[in-house]
Amino acid sequence: MRTDAWTPPPYATPDALDERDVAVGSVGGALALPRAEVRVGAVLLSGGGPFDRDGTAGPNKPLKDLAWGLAGQGIASVRFDKPSGQAATMTDEYVPFAVEAVRRLRDVAERVFVVGHSMGGKVAPRVAEAVAVDGLALLAADAEPMHRAAVRVSRHLASLDPAYAEFATLIERQVAALDGLTPDTPSADLPFGLPSSYWADLLGYDPVAAAGALGLPMFVAQGGRDYQVTVADDLSRWRAAFEGRPDVTFRVYEADDHMFFPGSGPSGPADYLRPQHVDPDVVGDVAAWLLTV
Repeated sequence: MRTDAWTPPPYATPDALDERDVAVGSVGGALALPRAEVRVGAVLLSGGGPFDRDGTAGPNKPLKDLAWGLAGQGIASVRFDKPSGQAATMTDEYVPFAVEAVRRLRDVAERVFVVGHSMGGKVAPRVAEAVAVDGLALLAADAEPMHRAAVRVSRHLASLDPAYAEFATLIERQVAALDGLTPDTPSADLPFGLPSSYWADLLGYDPVAAAGALGLPMFVAQGGRDYQVTVADDLSRWRAAFEGRPDVTFRVYEADDHMFFPGSGPSGPADYLRPQHVDPDVVGDVAAWLLTV
């Protein structure tokens, strides 16, 4: 019987890997190292917000699920905690640490990839601009401008629970403040309390165009039940740019939510608090792509 404490997913083999804490620049991280021959390495990037190295959401640790599942296929990985405090930009929040993680994996693997979830997928092209990698796996990577997505998501939540109506109104007011964004705009007036420097960076960044300029092979995965990053609003942008390119693979997991947890019916925040694991099909497909691309 599952408890509220994380337990290894059925597809993980704890005896097949050694995991140890490592420093990743100025933050802590974990290196998951297969005991068998290491074939490739993957830097795992969590989504936006104050996530730890495991992407912890309630009792769930989706990045740890992924790391341990990949290790069973001979794939080493590094994942890391977000830096404390609010970073000035998305680049500052991810890229220096991801670059260090890539370099660490180069010690054990000839080929290294970036596997980013949500905002981790959005920023993955910037990591590849900063350090040489062999490809990108983008899991529920948002492509719709974040301020527009924030309005859409808040309205969705309000439709599920009227208690979110006030939050939706607040988000719409804060998004409107972006029209007059200046370096002096207070964080409290902006969505999610992010500083003006962070929003200025996001408003000037197109992850799809950035990925296209790299010319790297990509694996683009999306959950069909995801209300945060959606098939219609985000995957459609990736497909419009890259469908038909032989080195870009698309997968949609119809039963999965934003965390790639399988389920049914409309998804919502409460789903992330129920103990579960990342869809084994997602882990298997990511591993197969990393090993064969």
